[in-house]
Amino acid sequence: MLGISVIICCHNSEDELPKTIEHLANQEISEDIPWEVLIIDNASKDNTAKVALDCWPKEKADRLRVIHESQLGLIFARYRGLAEAKYEILSFIDDDNWVCPNWIETASALMTQHPEIGACGSKNIPEFDGEKPWWFDLGAKSYAVGDQGPETGGDVTWSKARLAGAGLTIRKTAWQQLIDNGFQSLLVGCKGKALNRGEDTELCFALVLTGWHLWYEPKLQLRHFLTADRLHWHYLRKLRRGGGRATLGFDPYRFALNEYNQNHQISFWWETAPSLSKESHRQIWWQQFIVAIKDLLRNPKSLLKALIWPMEGNTEVLRIETKIGRLTELLKERNSYPLNIEKIRFANWKKLGSNAS
Repeated sequence: MLGISVIICCHNSEDELPKTIEHLANQEISEDIPWEVLIIDNASKDNTAKVALDCWPKEKADRLRVIHESQLGLIFARYRGLAEAKYEILSFIDDDNWVCPNWIETASALMTQHPEIGACGSKNIPEFDGEKPWWFDLGAKSYAVGDQGPETGGDVTWSKARLAGAGLTIRKTAWQQLIDNGFQSLLVGCKGKALNRGEDTELCFALVLTGWHLWYEPKLQLRHFLTADRLHWHYLRKLRRGGGRATLGFDPYRFALNEYNQNHQISFWWETAPSLSKESHRQIWWQQFIVAIKDLLRNPKSLLKALIWPMEGNTEVLRIETKIGRLTELLKERNSYPLNIEKIRFANWKKLGSNAS
C-alpha cells in the first residue's frame, strides 16, 4: 500500500482548521499505511500555525508538520507541499474540507491498484453555514461540490480531463515528472482573498498530456463547509468571473489536446478548438477576442440588466459573468496569450500517448 501525505494549503485559516483537523485525526487507517498531514501556512497573518498544532492530538504529534510558505498563491503552496511530502500519494484538501473516516485508506488502495492514475477526484458534498440558497444548485460546480463523473466512478481522462482541486489526490511521481521536464504553471490559483481559479484544472490537463489517467472515486467523500459570506449571489457571480479569467490559462492545453483528438477520435467535454499552425499562434488571439465579443453581445438586453441589477437566480447572468471574465483577461493578456499557446504546444514535457491507453 502506498503512503499518503495529506496537504492542507492555508491562508489565514485559524477559524476553519479545527473541524478539518478533527476529521483527519479520526481517520480509520490500517497500520501498514504510512501517512502524514502537512499544513502549508501560505503567508498567513493570523494564528493558523498555532491553531493547527494546538488542535492536533498530542499522541499523533509525529504525523503532523506545519510548513511556512511566504510566496502568496495557492499554486506556490501546492508546490511547497510537493517538495516537502514524504510519501508517493499527495492528497490535497482545503481548510474547510471534512473528509470521510476512510479517506486515507481508500485513496491508498485506489492508487495502489491503478498505477496508471495520475490524479483522482472525490465526491464533494456541500455543508451549509445556515440555510441553503434556493439558487445554489444552479452554480454548485463553482463551489467545487457534486459528482465529478459517473455514479459508480471510473476513468474520466477523455470524457472530462479535469478534476476539482478540493480533494484532489495526485501521484507524486507524475507531478514531479512534469516539473523535472520543465513544466511551469501558467495559473497561480487563489491569492489570499482574490478569487483566482484554475491551477487545479491546468495541472490535470498537463497530466493528461503526459499520458497519465484521471479517475473519479465517489467513495472518497468530503463535506465542503461553505460559510455564510460565500452563500450570496454576488459571491457566485465573482466566482464565475474568476472562472472566465482562468479559461485563458486552459486554452493552450485545450488546443494541444484537440490536436491529439483529431488523430484519435477522442470526445472532449468542450467545443473543438481550431487546429493550429505555428503561423497562426498570433492570429488566434484575434479569433478568440471576436468570439468573446459575440458571446457577450449575444443577448444585449440581458447584458445591460446584468450590469445594473443582481438578477438573482438567473443563469444567463452567470454565463455573462464568465464571458466578461474571459474578455477582460483576453485584453490583459494580449501579448502573452499566443506565447503561452506556443509554449505548451512545443513543450518538452509533453509525451501524449507514450503511456496512455
